[in-house]
Amino acid sequence: MTATIPAPATTPVPALTGSTVRQQVLVLYLGTSALDSDVIGWAHYDGTGRTSPTTGDGDEPPYETGVAALRDGWRLIQAAQLIPPYPGHEHEVSFLKHEFFFEKLVDLDEAGR
Repeated sequence: MTATIPAPATTPVPALTGSTVRQQVLVLYLGTSALDSDVIGWAHYDGTGRTSPTTGDGDEPPYETGVAALRDGWRLIQAAQLIPPYPGHEHEVSFLKHEFFFEKLVDLDEAGR
């Protein structure tokens, strides 16, 4: 039996020639390494200059899960490395290790300034 993987829905990428394209970056920290796990921390950076988000400027995450960000047109560009804890340090608190970077390319000419 062969599994069929449906073709992904495509989000148009702004043309790079003759337009002013800027990048928006969304960093989501998830509860586990699975993209469908809950967002527990986040940061947003807007290269368009239209918004100036800052750390801690909201109580609610922009998306419930990483998959929700994908469904809204964000492109996953980096996923967290799965690094096991060093023996004897399994219960120590450290950085948020399930970090995922997403991006959107925004055409300023089409979206307005």
